[in-house]
Amino acid sequence: MQTTQRASSFAATEDNIAMDKAVVYTRIPHLYLWLEILNILSSWLLTGYAQHTSLPEVVIPLRVTGNRPMWAMGWLTYSLHFGGQKHFIHIKAKKFLVSRLFSVFTYTKQGALHKDQPYVQNDCYYHGHMDGDPESMVAITTCYGGFQGILQINGTVYEIKPKNLSSTFEHLVHKMDSEETELYPMRCALTEEIAKQMKLQQNENPTLMQSHYEGWWTHRSFLDLALVVDCERVHYHNNNTSHVLVEVFTIVNIINNIYETLDVELVLLGVEMWNEKNHVQGRNINEFLVEFCDWKARSLNFRIPNDIAHIFVNLDFQIYLGVAYVGGVCLPSYNCGVDCLLGGNLFYFGHIIAHEIGHNLGMEHDSSSCTCGRNVCLMAPADNGISKFSNCSYSYFWTKYPTAKCMHKEKKSIGILRGKLCGDGVVDDGEQCDCGSAKNCADDPCCKRSCTLKDGAACAFGLCCKYCQIMEAGTVCRKRDNECDLPEWCNGHSHKCPNDVYLLDGSPCRDGGYCYEKRCNNRDKQCKQIFGKEARSADHSCYRELNTQGDRFGNCGMIRDAYLRCHDPDILCGRVQCENVTRIPFLRDHSTVHWTHLNGVTCWGTDYHFGMTIPDIGIVKDGTDCGPEHVCINKKCVSKPIWTSQCSPTTCSMKGVCNNLHHCHCNRGWDPPHCLKSGLGGSIDSGPPNYNEKKHKKSIGLVSLFWILFACFSILFILFLFFLRSYIELPMSEEPKVPTPEKKEDGNDVMNTEKE
Repeated sequence: MQTTQRASSFAATEDNIAMDKAVVYTRIPHLYLWLEILNILSSWLLTGYAQHTSLPEVVIPLRVTGNRPMWAMGWLTYSLHFGGQKHFIHIKAKKFLVSRLFSVFTYTKQGALHKDQPYVQNDCYYHGHMDGDPESMVAITTCYGGFQGILQINGTVYEIKPKNLSSTFEHLVHKMDSEETELYPMRCALTEEIAKQMKLQQNENPTLMQSHYEGWWTHRSFLDLALVVDCERVHYHNNNTSHVLVEVFTIVNIINNIYETLDVELVLLGVEMWNEKNHVQGRNINEFLVEFCDWKARSLNFRIPNDIAHIFVNLDFQIYLGVAYVGGVCLPSYNCGVDCLLGGNLFYFGHIIAHEIGHNLGMEHDSSSCTCGRNVCLMAPADNGISKFSNCSYSYFWTKYPTAKCMHKEKKSIGILRGKLCGDGVVDDGEQCDCGSAKNCADDPCCKRSCTLKDGAACAFGLCCKYCQIMEAGTVCRKRDNECDLPEWCNGHSHKCPNDVYLLDGSPCRDGGYCYEKRCNNRDKQCKQIFGKEARSADHSCYRELNTQGDRFGNCGMIRDAYLRCHDPDILCGRVQCENVTRIPFLRDHSTVHWTHLNGVTCWGTDYHFGMTIPDIGIVKDGTDCGPEHVCINKKCVSKPIWTSQCSPTTCSMKGVCNNLHHCHCNRGWDPPHCLKSGLGGSIDSGPPNYNEKKHKKSIGLVSLFWILFACFSILFILFLFFLRSYIELPMSEEPKVPTPEKKEDGNDVMNTEKE
């Protein structure tokens, strides 16, 4: 690629000058300013630039309730009546469409770079499908009031948007005619020469080629996306940056919908708008790509670290819609593309960009032998409005994916790059507190919007902060979780609870187990956690038979792309095998329960395979016993004396236990660090327990006095009842006998009296 000619030295020189200019970083005092600007766009049509020849239909979306399984998984169902029939759409919010650390870069008239970090509502972009049509697509937003976006049903594309000034939630649904969705017979500008150059580049990259395959099959991968909008496209929106952002968010939502089938999620980290002038020139689209990628590597990568970066241009490159390097993802100089956005058909734009990103992910153009159940597929050389990937595209992607290390990130690591910013809800160095948004700060009794404490407040957060005041010493701030844990107490000076400490690894716990990493490990207990209270650890024959197989149901770990068989001494340290199972557990996605009949015993277990990012519940936990004075560590059965410590019950004077920091945690009544003198108990790490001893003794005295008074009252009450009973029974014993009447045969009563 080094031999490719540059468009001109002028563009490079201009960029070097721009790089030397001071970047203006400003913190908007009202983060909601952007939100307020965006909220006025409810009358602006998201896809309003597309022309419609058919008349719109008026519909009222109705929420459908009662489908509990769908609701429990975060799906919402709505009913819409248009086109002569009722349609049900299932939609789900895209939580990671826009990064929490999203940034917008623009330029001042003097050429200085200006950075904003606007508030962006990130739970109002939805993707989904039509009921009964798995190949349909729904991409809508509710950020600006009502439903705005695209519905694709049976190959027909509809636009939905709220009806202006409607008080009954009315919407307009337009059918986008074929000439609107197909537009022109335009093509991708990728040439065989560019594809061959990229293959050569990848073959010459030893780091890329030597990447191993461990954990390559992640069930969801995340791509950090950076976008640039050229000057002409910004001018197309009358220099309204808010309109530009709405367009960008909607397009990214459509792209994410298309990539759902690959379990790829694009997260928008930032947008740069060339609102004053373009910083790249090119005589044709391929030359423009080279210049943009060169500028990106020198400039944009330092502002918005990315896995893929594309530029949206409002330029006419004749029959070409876009171009991108094949397999360029994760390569800082080649993970880029150019996309032509002419007009306002966002559905059409989404397909263009999804196609070019496909090239970045290793997909080449489909040949005549590729199929997706349609005549053509998404990666066909000419645009066709089809959202499906072909079998060839899947093959290209899964060939590229194992070596694309930047895609193997976990959800929690997305957007971890962040600067210090008051108002982001995260307390940075130099901030006393951070209550986040304006609304949250208005409701916060302790913290100001300036990230300082309010008058009279000593703290605003922390386990030892209550009602804006630091809790008194000796207050429990972290209770004991289990028998292998230890409690912590506030020290009376800090709003923070002391760091969590627990029993030293190797300390004995119930059922002959040992504490390890704050838990008491036992195979029977592990079986009960998976299969229910009746389950227990299986016979050794199950462990020997299954854990020596070296597959996903029985192994002693994984290395690269293979499972390791357990050697005989380590069979109890591989995967847990259970028996006496009476119920099948509900496990998370991609987990499998298996059972094997062996010598009259049914062995039960779970699998764990490459790429699973959820915790492995079926691996025998470290610290589990595997024989007399032996425990499992890293799937090996090792001698317990590997646990050596300077702390022991003896060093704690037999009046305490050892914590994980090898310090004595003294029993109540003995003082740390060695439990030799009388004191309050605890350790030098836990904070002082029961610090206010006088108060504690006073409370004990009050409790004792209460019980004494209660006992006295009870005795007096019993004596009173006894006296009352005696007083009532005495007169009854002295009463004369009353004659009882007898019946005669004739029925007359006769009084019977006793003679003296």
